[in-house]
Amino acid sequence: MSHPDLISFAGGWEGYRVRNTTTTGTGNEKRIEIELVPKFQEQLLCPCCGKQCTGVHETTKRIVRDLPILDARTYLVVHHRRLFCPQCGPVLESLPWLAKHARVTGRLAASVARLCSWLPIKHVAEFYALSWDQVKEIDKRSLQQRFGSVDLSTVEVIGMDEFALRKGHRYATVIVEPHRKEVLFVAKGRSRESIRPFFQQLGDEGRKRLKAVAMDMNGAFEEEVKANCPQAAIVYDLFHVVAKYSREVLDRVRNAEADRIKDDKKARKIIRTSRWLLLRNSRNVKDGDMVRLQELLQANQNLLTVYLLKEDLKQLWRFRCTEEAELFWEQWYRRAMESKIPQLVLFATRLQVYLQGILNHCLWQLHTGILEGINNKIKVIKRMAYGFRDHDYFFLKIRAAFPGIPG
Repeated sequence: MSHPDLISFAGGWEGYRVRNTTTTGTGNEKRIEIELVPKFQEQLLCPCCGKQCTGVHETTKRIVRDLPILDARTYLVVHHRRLFCPQCGPVLESLPWLAKHARVTGRLAASVARLCSWLPIKHVAEFYALSWDQVKEIDKRSLQQRFGSVDLSTVEVIGMDEFALRKGHRYATVIVEPHRKEVLFVAKGRSRESIRPFFQQLGDEGRKRLKAVAMDMNGAFEEEVKANCPQAAIVYDLFHVVAKYSREVLDRVRNAEADRIKDDKKARKIIRTSRWLLLRNSRNVKDGDMVRLQELLQANQNLLTVYLLKEDLKQLWRFRCTEEAELFWEQWYRRAMESKIPQLVLFATRLQVYLQGILNHCLWQLHTGILEGINNKIKVIKRMAYGFRDHDYFFLKIRAAFPGIPG
């Protein structure tokens, strides 16, 4: 087998053969150019209508990148034909190994996309000597082909949460199927208008099929769900309720107690620096910190009360019987009101409005823990790309990171 024939055989450029090869440069600048010309074909079929073309309208040269051969960057000089179809007119010949207007072959694009799932765009671009924008567009097209559409035909329960796009107050919303751990929808913003397209995609049957939605106490989310799926149970998540309690009760009571004893600098410093100790789950407090925590709580009645009620509030999500959970809530609510701690009384009064969504957890053991995992992964994706200016691409990367577990 001759040298060009061997390269043609190894290259797999279907319908083309090697006319000539040239090598230039050395080291990292080594470059191979392979000139490809069409093989003789008795029949030339139109890629649009499939009918036989009468001939070649014109031939143009295209220079495209292929996978490196050994240590050399590989460029193909392709004599690409425009065929003449009696029905469609001049049409560009379809090549299985090269997309219509692509600057790289299909296998190089596939290799770039695979690497982009593990490495930052910058590193992939340096490895293949491509530009950042080229690599990003290749990866984006690959993701659109794989994740551009989503099957919502079996979705019965969902979870939704917001995440920060960047520092400041710019947010996006992610919707998942919690059992399959699949991201179904990502949208810029956290308003009713932001998530409305998801319910439109569900269609009438899909909206009727939805049974439960896990979320935080976002009024916009709840209103849109009720407007589209009034039969769906709203399920409030433990994580967000406890986080809200920590911000609105624990932190404020701690600050108020520190201000109350501002003349005692030592005691005030102990309270001011105890935030993470009070927020930590009791089972995660180690021996040395446990002594500190006990001393702190014994010295301050208000902190002791709000700390114990925080731990007890978590128990509400362990019930599987609605009646028992409601009885437990009534007892917790009474203790909160009897404490006469303003921050705690206000929180309990406001939480009473959301009681049904909390009790729904007895029937639907849904939580947004998977969404917290997604938020952490999102931070990693942003770091790998040094931020995202193209939100559509960013959202595709999120969907690719959580494609779902097969049922």
